[in-house]
Amino acid sequence: MCDMNTVRSPIAEKLARTILPDDIFIGSAGVHAGERNPFVDFVLAEEGLSLGERQPRSVDDIEDAYFDLIITLSPRAHHLAMEFTRTMAVEVEYWPTFDPTLVTGTREQRLIAYREMRDHLKNRILKRFLHADQGTREEQNHS
Repeated sequence: MCDMNTVRSPIAEKLARTILPDDIFIGSAGVHAGERNPFVDFVLAEEGLSLGERQPRSVDDIEDAYFDLIITLSPRAHHLAMEFTRTMAVEVEYWPTFDPTLVTGTREQRLIAYREMRDHLKNRILKRFLHADQGTREEQNHS
């Protein structure tokens, strides 16, 4: 979850869908839905990925979904997640993630910011879900 569901959270969603098993439900949304961002398509294409026809969604668009874990990528999204999960048994994690739309300069300078954010999210997903999962499997093999 992020602010507009146009940059950080759709990239995180797409990366998680390619890294994690297919039987895990993964969705993303923003505090508000914004407009699709062409830099996102470009940096995902560098990884051989695409958002396809997916459009930005707001939290209201997925309010009927149930999540075991919500990962927030911006302070505003974290505040909202904490607010609406107050009476739910759901874990909320905050992964502070720089908003590359704040970078100005040449196209290449802006793309560097988007790539760094993409790679940051990819590393966080790998570290949080695969490394923890591998440790659990190793423990099970030694039991």
